[in-house]
Amino acid sequence: MQRFHHYGTSYASSLPSSPSSAAVDEVQADEEPFVEERVDDVVQESGGVEEKEAPQVKEEVAPAESTTEPKMPSMESKNGKRTEGGGDAAGGPKYSMFTWFVVLALLGVWSSVAVVYFDIVDYDSVIARAKEFHMNFSEVLQGKLTAYDADGDGDFDVEDAKVLLGLKEADRAEVGNSPEKRIDTIKAVAEELEARSPAESESERRPRAADSHGAAVPLPPVVEYDFIPDDSQQSMHLNKDEVTIIDSTGVLVEEPADRQTVAASAQYLTSSKFSQEVEPEPEPKPEPEPESAPSQSKHEAEVVDKSSEKQADNKLKEKAKKKKPKLLNTFDKTIKAEIDAAEKLRKKGKVEEALRAFETLVQRYPQSPRSRYGKAQAEDDLAEKLRSNDMLQRAINSYREAAELPDVTSDLLRAALKRRAERQQFLGRMRGSLATLERLVQIFPEDISLKNDLGVAHLLLGDNKGAKMVYEEVLAVAPGNGFAKVHYGFILKSENKIAESIPYLKEGLESGEPGTDDGRFYFHLGDALQRVGDNSAYHWYELGHQRGHFASVWQRSLYNVDGLKAQPWWTPKETGYMDLVKMLERNWRTIRDEALAVMDQSTGLFIPEEENLREKGEWGQYTLWQQGRIVGNSCQGVPKTCSLLERYPEATACKRGQIKFSVMQPNTHVWPHTGPTNCRLRMHLGLVIPKQGCRIRCTNQTREWEEGKVLIFDDSFEHEVWQEADSYRLIFIVDVWHPELTQYQRQTLSPI
Repeated sequence: MQRFHHYGTSYASSLPSSPSSAAVDEVQADEEPFVEERVDDVVQESGGVEEKEAPQVKEEVAPAESTTEPKMPSMESKNGKRTEGGGDAAGGPKYSMFTWFVVLALLGVWSSVAVVYFDIVDYDSVIARAKEFHMNFSEVLQGKLTAYDADGDGDFDVEDAKVLLGLKEADRAEVGNSPEKRIDTIKAVAEELEARSPAESESERRPRAADSHGAAVPLPPVVEYDFIPDDSQQSMHLNKDEVTIIDSTGVLVEEPADRQTVAASAQYLTSSKFSQEVEPEPEPKPEPEPESAPSQSKHEAEVVDKSSEKQADNKLKEKAKKKKPKLLNTFDKTIKAEIDAAEKLRKKGKVEEALRAFETLVQRYPQSPRSRYGKAQAEDDLAEKLRSNDMLQRAINSYREAAELPDVTSDLLRAALKRRAERQQFLGRMRGSLATLERLVQIFPEDISLKNDLGVAHLLLGDNKGAKMVYEEVLAVAPGNGFAKVHYGFILKSENKIAESIPYLKEGLESGEPGTDDGRFYFHLGDALQRVGDNSAYHWYELGHQRGHFASVWQRSLYNVDGLKAQPWWTPKETGYMDLVKMLERNWRTIRDEALAVMDQSTGLFIPEEENLREKGEWGQYTLWQQGRIVGNSCQGVPKTCSLLERYPEATACKRGQIKFSVMQPNTHVWPHTGPTNCRLRMHLGLVIPKQGCRIRCTNQTREWEEGKVLIFDDSFEHEVWQEADSYRLIFIVDVWHPELTQYQRQTLSPI
């Protein structure tokens, strides 16, 4: 249930701030000639600057002494000494003003003085800069023009150029402009400026990004959309035609994605992959049109064009059929910004902060379905993070509350209740999940997928009859629905209607619909085919193996630990359980006598096999340990046997096995079958074995029991039993942990 998040820049840190010192230095380095040229022009046009305009300047710049090799004149300070780089007192005010601006430029504030007080904009230099931007885009990528970023989006684009030139006021950053588009638009602005008349330029020279007090107007905050807003109509996503769906959590997604998060919840369930939404297949990229060969006729070219147009029309029709989900009602749209801010925290993995934000929204807007749904999702995420069932129950309650609010959109209602049902199943609240799904089906009676989920909920409760009715309803209106077919076939097979189950299982698997590619359906289809004598069973077993459901065609267990040694038959030495084997073989008569005593009593302790594994005959079992625990008072009838076994935890603590007596009457046949897991090995101790007619096959090797001897095999491999003797056969079955399992695995594996 792990989720991985990308922790990007926070919302607050994306707000525009004052330029850094590095940015100021960069502006000075790039634009210093521009400052000197413009100041000199202004001084010449005005005929000089009065001394009163700069009273703090005490010295003036003297003319250069030589035109061929100019030298910086010395300057006399207040104490009478002269320094290099100054002027004498006889100079004019023009040079004093020039010196003042040079000082300001070195201090990094030339732009404020030039723009705010003198309304200076050098269009020629800006045009040159725009052309330089176009010709040397690599420098732009390296941040050469980022100091002019007026809209806070991190780079220099057409909107920044317009703001710099006074063509428009500073605005929000435009999202999604490509580098090529920026180049074209900057070039267009430059050409427009070149074509302007001096009068037109003069009328727009005053910077518009300043207020009446001369201070720069702060730019609006930049809005980052690193998730898709709930209301697709108001989304800033550029691809308006992109198909959106609702996943099992009700969150909008842009494209078919890895469903690890959903599958993580489903892996704890015993049903098929019903919790996974139907994912649209990614649209194939259109193949490029073949270039017309010299010999290609005009008719052939027209055919190609018409084919391309037809493909485009089909794609548009398919997209038009897709319904864009809406989770926001009319009121929620008025607080969309606040909802998006909270959702952004959740998407970045900051679930505690997201939960607090959504709880605040719920307190302020108790009638907001989207706020309460967001709270439920945050609680759901936090439950996964903390592994907390209590928090998950809070989420389940919040999903219900969101669905019960007035004016909830149908998409949000569906998403909330569907997720609630899934999380109820995760907690083992099968009846609650069934009730939630029944309500969903009542609200959305035309939704086949919800009915399919309802059928699975019945199966999880062991209510095959209720599930069968649901799938019959589905197949009545959608006879080709593959999901309903495989589950209906599964139910028929459980009713021992073997031949009837085969076409449903086969056609459902062949459909390839989501939820059908499940090892259980390959397992039961192959088993059904074997029982009717159809050798194509192994074709389906092979397909199941290729799909990763089976370790091999022979080893078809479904609850496995990877990497364990796999072989059908084992010797006592290979298992490492030599002490247990020796104890069983030394005490086999004691164990036999207790078993016979139980058999002679009319107590009904031997229960007929209930797994529908027999083709014919009688097969009874008396179980002592199941899933690592003693079964009721079973040891009272065979106290010595139980006492012998108590010191062998590899057997008594095997949560994926059993310890039991097995009696099989003559003329009994057990179908080929496999056990559920590769985590155990099965020991058979012969107690009463007829001389002929009793045998067991595991894969392609057949063996016979002997009284007082132990046979060991891995029952996750296919095995089959025949009892064709004249009298009963009695054995003692002891399951043990696979010897390669660690102690930690033995403690933590779920019981079977």
